[in-house]
Amino acid sequence: MHTDRNALFENLWQNYKNVTPSAAQIHRILGAEEGQAIINDHIALRTFNLQPVGLEALAEHFLALGYREGGEYHFKGKKLYARHYEHADPEAPRVFISELLTEQCSPELQVVVKKLVQGITNQQVAEDSFLYSGRHWDLDYDTYRKLLEESEYAAWLAAWGYRANHFTVSVNQLHNFETVADINQLLTNNGFTVNASGGEVKGSPEDLLEQSSTMADRVPVQFSDRKMTIPSCFYEFALRYPKPDGSLYNGFVAASADKIFESTNSGM
Repeated sequence: MHTDRNALFENLWQNYKNVTPSAAQIHRILGAEEGQAIINDHIALRTFNLQPVGLEALAEHFLALGYREGGEYHFKGKKLYARHYEHADPEAPRVFISELLTEQCSPELQVVVKKLVQGITNQQVAEDSFLYSGRHWDLDYDTYRKLLEESEYAAWLAAWGYRANHFTVSVNQLHNFETVADINQLLTNNGFTVNASGGEVKGSPEDLLEQSSTMADRVPVQFSDRKMTIPSCFYEFALRYPKPDGSLYNGFVAASADKIFESTNSGM
């Protein structure tokens, strides 16, 4: 298990950046080259609720680094369960891990995903690199399309495997932008598509959290039978508000997160 938090997040970042070309462009338009620090609010990871790759197995990597469990979230329509993890060090990014409740899905989907993960061992899941190890199985394009008809989440995970689904810019730490709406305007002006599901700005000051995200980049993926261009990862933006005690809210808003998941929708 990990002993170096910075190394883990750096590896997750490089792996994410490789399939998310917009990330570097967004850093540029936010002023990274002029010295603006881009601070990561949180990452999100996706998995299936099957042994040995369930949510808790992924969480072990962060618990070993001193993280503790935060809130839990239910997404009934998408058949997902999630938890977030936080760290006493305010500079440590939060971690949001979700899993597909496979037993609530069709028998056909269950057969497919059980087959996908059956070759993975506990030992592999415990390796430092597992969280950015990508796909551990063969997948043909038709199987991907079939999964997509039932669960966008399952299809994305089947195609991409283990990696950060998104990184998140902390708007609180940006000098030149005060609102999520300002960020969305900048993105739109620079040709990015903002996820409009549930409104471009999700959440509110009353929720203590406002979020927005780009729609995922589309990049070529090698399936077992052909290469196809599909949605990869996206970039999110989060503005946190102080709680009555003055400390920033650390959690997530389920209704907003529900719409953020749709940033990887393919529109097919």
